[in-house]
Amino acid sequence: MNHIRSSNDPGSPPPPDWFPLCSLRSLRLEYVFLTAKITRNAKSSRPDNHSKLHRFLRCLLPLVALAFSVSVAPAQTIRPAATPAYHPAPFVHPGLLHTAADLARMKQMVAAGREPWKSGFAKLAADPESSATWTPAPFEHVERSLLTGHAVGINEMNKDCNAAYQNALMWWITGDDAHAKKAVEILNAWSGRLKVFDGTDIELGAGIDGFKFANAAELMRNYPGWAPADLARCRQMLLTIFYPPLQDFALWAHGNWDIACMKAMIAIGVFSDDHAMFDRAVDYYYHGQGNGAITHYVIDDTGQVQESGRDQQHTQLGVGELAETCQVAWSQGLDLYGASDNRLLKGFEYVARFNLGENVPFAFHVDTSGRFPADRIATNFRGRLRPIYEMAYNHYAVLKGIPAPWTQKAAEKLRPEGAAAGADHPGFGTLLFSLPAPSPAPR
Repeated sequence: MNHIRSSNDPGSPPPPDWFPLCSLRSLRLEYVFLTAKITRNAKSSRPDNHSKLHRFLRCLLPLVALAFSVSVAPAQTIRPAATPAYHPAPFVHPGLLHTAADLARMKQMVAAGREPWKSGFAKLAADPESSATWTPAPFEHVERSLLTGHAVGINEMNKDCNAAYQNALMWWITGDDAHAKKAVEILNAWSGRLKVFDGTDIELGAGIDGFKFANAAELMRNYPGWAPADLARCRQMLLTIFYPPLQDFALWAHGNWDIACMKAMIAIGVFSDDHAMFDRAVDYYYHGQGNGAITHYVIDDTGQVQESGRDQQHTQLGVGELAETCQVAWSQGLDLYGASDNRLLKGFEYVARFNLGENVPFAFHVDTSGRFPADRIATNFRGRLRPIYEMAYNHYAVLKGIPAPWTQKAAEKLRPEGAAAGADHPGFGTLLFSLPAPSPAPR
């Protein structure tokens, strides 16, 4: 595979100008957070707090209504006049998390009973969402919201996008047409029903689930049983329902929001053969102003992560999603993994080391939005490893030969990796991303 260039190449174009446009979206989120907090506190204290809460919210409502009356759909940033063409060549298909060569490797290793692929496949095959008897439950309106009682259909969407992706994998590995039909059935069910996707956390929902749906669709794009009209409708769903909420990233939020937008954008770009969309995601990875750009999320050469002072689950979410973005780019011949002197590997090593019980350095940090200062590393959820490490370990250590000792230890502790929480990651990395050890050089 000929990789086009990394961010360190002398010929890399200069960063475009990215500027925040407004803070209305941030105001909306602050209102939601404050409402939830006040409601919770009022219910746990004196009864008269309920009337105080209602008076407060009535006073705040006109300001919030004004904020909500201004559409943020056009932009959260001032877009650059032109994004560099990072990928002028035709896209490779399949070419998101997995290329045809990757899928052939999995199939061959599983058929031969080779470890660790055999154990990794057993994890995938045993998961309920890999079943060819899965029943999809599409919604016309899905809402991802942090407000109690306002989340609509998001759990069903999470499960169904997992099931579409996992059945597509099962088809590629086993050749069982029942899995292919199930993956297509799920994709058709959602593209034929979904009309509205919104909520306080819409960027996360559209990014995480849009990425998983795009990967499932990419795996099935050449399946003879998927009618061209249905494939086109799926593409339209991704372009008109999932892409608009994430097209301008999430400059007001922690970095994992930006990264969810980025990974879905690069995936939808490839599936739709939209080079401008692909280039926009790549450019943001290198140069974006928000917390999700590589040097804003892994903030320095120690590997400290923007969300390290928040909690360890979100920290792992962010670096895992960055690796997923890099893997799509790698499938297309572009090396984002190597950006800024392998900055992402430094982030993985830092996160893995701390979550395996070791101490790591920490420096006071204020994020790009100014909303999330941190003066100490967070211990919340420390040690609860996510299934993200095989992808990074195999790329850096096995493929590139770069030592990744803590990432390796984390991968070995989880091996074989199973399903991820919700639809956050592909999961099953032992099966999906393990590479054969390189042959020793001849003497």
